[in-house]
Amino acid sequence: MNKKDLRLNFKERRKNCSAQFLVNASLSIANNALKIPIWNFNYYHIFLSISKNKEPDTSFLLSILHGKDKNIVLPKVFDNKLKHFLLTDNTKLKNSNLNIPEPVDGIEISPDKIDVVFVPLLAFDLFGNRIGYGKGFYDDFLASCRPETIKVGLSFFEPVEEISDIYEKDIPLDYCITPDKNYSFAAE
Repeated sequence: MNKKDLRLNFKERRKNCSAQFLVNASLSIANNALKIPIWNFNYYHIFLSISKNKEPDTSFLLSILHGKDKNIVLPKVFDNKLKHFLLTDNTKLKNSNLNIPEPVDGIEISPDKIDVVFVPLLAFDLFGNRIGYGKGFYDDFLASCRPETIKVGLSFFEPVEEISDIYEKDIPLDYCITPDKNYSFAAE
């Protein structure tokens, strides 16, 4: 299936999810994250969920990261690119014009310092390819990270067989976590 059709299909599937499903599935995703080998690093980049889009609630993962005393990095859209800021006790958050919770300002972190990125997505396939909302923010950001940076998708749904219109510059995931199963695409 192509990206356009998958976007429509998975947006509709999310729209039909109950509030209870969203909480339970988000908690399961966080618990399943503990089962993949990503916890020996320092800098973890995580998106803050857009509740109106019924994205996985990343607050559970944030609690795990805090509990493991990790450096947490949050994205902010600036001139159609992502900038990245360290989450501290003093970080103030504000919803952007895209309704994304973002840090107002803070200590900027270069993408080459980031070890693990939790990547938002609408759908993914059996090869680790993902589709987002189509704005390209994460494609550009992931291209600026080190090649060994671990990319972890979060999805309420299982993978589709194949996304038919993958572009040369699309960067695949290393893992994707669903409520029921973890998928590994990393070369072992």
